[in-house]
Amino acid sequence: MKTRIRILRCSMLVCLLVVIPFVACSTEGNSHEEGSAEMEPSGKVREPAVAGAFYPGTEEALRDAVSSMLAAVEPAEIRGEVVGLISPHAGYIYSGPVAAHGYKLVEGRSFDAVVVVAPSHHAYFDGSSVYALGPYRTPLGLVDIHKDLAETIVDSDKSIGFHAPAHQSEHSLEVQLPFLQVAVPDLRVVPIVMGDQSLANCRRLGQAIASSVKNMNVLLVASSDLSHFHPYDEAVGLDRVIVDRIEKYDYEGLAGDLKSRKAEACGGGPMITVMIASKELGASEAVTLKYANSGDVTNDKSGVVGYLAVALVKEASVGVDLGLGRSEKVELLNLARRTIEARIKGTPLPASDTDSALLNEKMGAFVTITKGGQLRGCIGHLRGIEPLHSTISKMAVAAATEDPRFPPLSPDELEDISLEISVLTPFKKIVSPDEIEVGRDGLYIEKGHNHGVLLPQVATEYGWDRDEFLEHTCAKAGLPSGAWREGSDIYIFSAQVFNEKELSEEASSQAESE
Repeated sequence: MKTRIRILRCSMLVCLLVVIPFVACSTEGNSHEEGSAEMEPSGKVREPAVAGAFYPGTEEALRDAVSSMLAAVEPAEIRGEVVGLISPHAGYIYSGPVAAHGYKLVEGRSFDAVVVVAPSHHAYFDGSSVYALGPYRTPLGLVDIHKDLAETIVDSDKSIGFHAPAHQSEHSLEVQLPFLQVAVPDLRVVPIVMGDQSLANCRRLGQAIASSVKNMNVLLVASSDLSHFHPYDEAVGLDRVIVDRIEKYDYEGLAGDLKSRKAEACGGGPMITVMIASKELGASEAVTLKYANSGDVTNDKSGVVGYLAVALVKEASVGVDLGLGRSEKVELLNLARRTIEARIKGTPLPASDTDSALLNEKMGAFVTITKGGQLRGCIGHLRGIEPLHSTISKMAVAAATEDPRFPPLSPDELEDISLEISVLTPFKKIVSPDEIEVGRDGLYIEKGHNHGVLLPQVATEYGWDRDEFLEHTCAKAGLPSGAWREGSDIYIFSAQVFNEKELSEEASSQAESE
């Protein structure tokens, strides 16, 4: 028998739930038979249900409110690509400033579609419901539906269909739209309301979304509030359980905590679903942007509601693929480590010969050593003057013992270091800085006797834009600020970048899947 949840009260502050907070809007009557619901003809506008209550009811007031909340937020420094957001859905006076922290990260970005997953507070049904009858309306205008994607998601799993009552009065999805209308140009959405928020259904919906949006530029949004009407300190403790699980990207543990009532969330299912889908799309990190509760707004701390904004982030792609496969990456990293250990311990260096045709090609390369996440040595050849395997062997020793910024490695440090290799493409002199693509390109700047180089991953790691990347490369060359604007020769190159941590994680993931 499936557990039923009954909604006792819905207000712009919160939706008060009882029994099991995780399955906030689970199955209770009015369910559709799996696979029986088909998309109805388009052309029907879903009118706003909570305009003037949860958020301002006129275009001018609503645009001013959303713009002001976004303007009040300093964008978080996120190293990587935002794949998904977790955003609260109470009245804007309570949760809007928290939601703004998430939407600030995507302000001005264009997407093929934004998929919004929200809980059902009023209708009870199995599976999940996708709305594609026509656009949603808010006081800011119509929000178009990406109908092709909506239909693809529906067709991908028989638990997904259309259940009209789920969308009629649902505020949890609607309140996300004005933020998206202001922040995202050319907005098209796929509105999904979950009835069954069991972990099994979260998996089905998350995998259906991920498989449907591959090769598309999409943003995923999960709509959820946290604990409901507990004293302030108790609420913060309950909400901390959720934050800890999310920051560890542990959606299974999150599901267990919600089911056992160690924590509360009226959109636990959407959070877990979007975490699953985002992981399938490459996200590996969850960054808490803002947590607050209603007591922070009203100063009434006798019974508060929790709100959370989170970014689900995929590590930014760096460089290019030069064709080095896993076995060749492992061979080069093993060669670099064995060579470093032999040099530091005073034993004979290992042979660097190889049967790989690619590793015998003449290519420039850098070996980077880190310790505790901090640079410990980095030296390389900019151009290919020797076979790649020989270059790696020599640069590994140089990075460990000859980088003038650091003392030579000691035997005690060998177990604490991590290695990264960057195999370089040939240099190309550019005419305009507009040719530089941050994330793909490294920079070499030369003026007179001064020259400096920064690898492609450096700009990504520090979140630099193009001008900042150029300025830092000038500084590396010992040139004054702005020297790249006039009289300097600028070269770009790219690299295939790989490291021991990445390969270890890939091996662990493969072992788990088997």
